[in-house]
Amino acid sequence: MNRTSILIGIGANLSPDGYATPREGCEAAIASLADLGIDVVAVSPWYETAPVPVSDQPWFNNAVIAATTSMSAADALAALHRVEARFGRIRTVRNAARVLDLDLLDYGGLTYDDDNISIPHPRLHERAFVLLPMRDVAPGYSHPVSGLGIDDLIAALPGDQQIRKAD
Repeated sequence: MNRTSILIGIGANLSPDGYATPREGCEAAIASLADLGIDVVAVSPWYETAPVPVSDQPWFNNAVIAATTSMSAADALAALHRVEARFGRIRTVRNAARVLDLDLLDYGGLTYDDDNISIPHPRLHERAFVLLPMRDVAPGYSHPVSGLGIDDLIAALPGDQQIRKAD
């Protein structure tokens, strides 16, 4: 069966039940992806990032996962939402603190936009916490809509986003 390369953003700033830190919860979520038909190829280094937009909630742990799947984009996104729910994610208000966030950033370099899914992720080009770890696992990435390469996307970021590599 044909497999499509995908990029997944992962992050959390709260610890899921049973995990000591947000990063431990994220690492467990990554380990669970293969059971759903998403095979992890690489995981970027971890980054610590201030919330966007700026708020008083804890900083996030973020990474980007390069993977492959034989699922459609919609099915892959639904699988990611199932993992979030399994780890206790409850969607309340946008940009709220969370135990797990999994975003389908790119699906084979294709574009989709309907009521259920937008690919590439509509805000990936605005977020240092996506682009810096994405460069680590997909240094040749070009945005399928703008055509800009990853370094140009990073250069265009607003300067007010706080991000640092984690230990």
